[in-house]
Amino acid sequence: MAVHKDDLDFDWVANKEELEEVLCVLAGSDPENCSYSRGYVKRQAVFACNTCTPKDRDPAGICLACANTCHDGHDIFELYTKRNFRCDCGNKRFGDFKCQLIPAKDQENNKNLYNHNFWGCYCTCDRPYPDTDDQVNDEMIQCVVCEDWFHGKHLGCSVEEPEELQEMVCEACMNKAPFLWTYAEHFAVPPQISVTKSEEERDNNVVQDMQEENDADHKSSRNKEPSIDEEQPKQEEGAKRTPAVKRTHDETMTGSRAEATSTLEACSLKELQARGLERLRQGAVFWPCSWRSKLCTCTSCKKSYVSAGVQFLMDPSDTVLAYEQSGLDEPLGQNPLVALTSSMDHVQQLEIIYRFKEITKSVTSFLDQCAADGKRVTVEGAQQFFEELRATKRCRTEPECE
Repeated sequence: MAVHKDDLDFDWVANKEELEEVLCVLAGSDPENCSYSRGYVKRQAVFACNTCTPKDRDPAGICLACANTCHDGHDIFELYTKRNFRCDCGNKRFGDFKCQLIPAKDQENNKNLYNHNFWGCYCTCDRPYPDTDDQVNDEMIQCVVCEDWFHGKHLGCSVEEPEELQEMVCEACMNKAPFLWTYAEHFAVPPQISVTKSEEERDNNVVQDMQEENDADHKSSRNKEPSIDEEQPKQEEGAKRTPAVKRTHDETMTGSRAEATSTLEACSLKELQARGLERLRQGAVFWPCSWRSKLCTCTSCKKSYVSAGVQFLMDPSDTVLAYEQSGLDEPLGQNPLVALTSSMDHVQQLEIIYRFKEITKSVTSFLDQCAADGKRVTVEGAQQFFEELRATKRCRTEPECE
């Protein structure tokens, strides 16, 4: 399904489905080693630090390991994943702050792409998420091209999303790569554009006028006498029996090679354009999961992708789905508890499992109590809850607490 920001609140995980969503995002990234040495990683979880790079500073992004180690205790917020990004932690964007994991880094990652997400702002409305000034709980969806997040109400269209939908491209990105509109006509979900009443009445009038004009043309054509040109095919029917000119062997081979070359270089985009379908070029476009495989890969089209900056659309492993699957293929994604206890003896494993169940029971009780009191689970409340758990643990292990 298309990625929704409602599903990606790392501050709190309330159920199994959300836990799996978090694991999908984080398991594909290394929680202990800074990703800087890997260069511009094809896709990884990226975070921003409001403590070190607030809105009046240059935007910067950090990897999962640096968020856990270098910026522990800072005001961190998640950006989900970014493509072709290199960790900025400790470079000139952070002033005198140095990365604890890899202190020696280039001053700038020139190939990184930044937007207002790195300051905690999203969508065309440039608002934070969650927006305390907006009482409407509107889910946010990520564009797979610019990787910005958009409120559903600001997409310029309304789509009831079925299960097989995988990706969304915002209107601005569609216009930056206008050839995508042709593919949208044939492969994307039909648009449901929100229009005003006056616009709807105008369109209905246009359709009615066109229908009346077509009816008049049809009536006129029935009363029209057949012309000489219309009778011509009957008069020349015998020409179809004219024997074909015999071709030499060399001419036949040359023609076959030309046809083969033509087939290899055939542009499926031009074939789609020749069909002449029309789609209103307005609003975001929702695509099924297989849409990238429909893109033409002829030489001309490949150059167009590069010019528009969307060459990654030809890479099957670029998708968020592929990244999440790679995370699930890792032990952490398959079973976090088993992975963490695999190197322990039986007694240690039982102790860890017991503590895990104990924490799970405490978390469930905490959530049930919040629900009974009608309270919203906040970051501050969750932090206080875990601090109380730590205090309880210290009292169990430290004699001076008794």
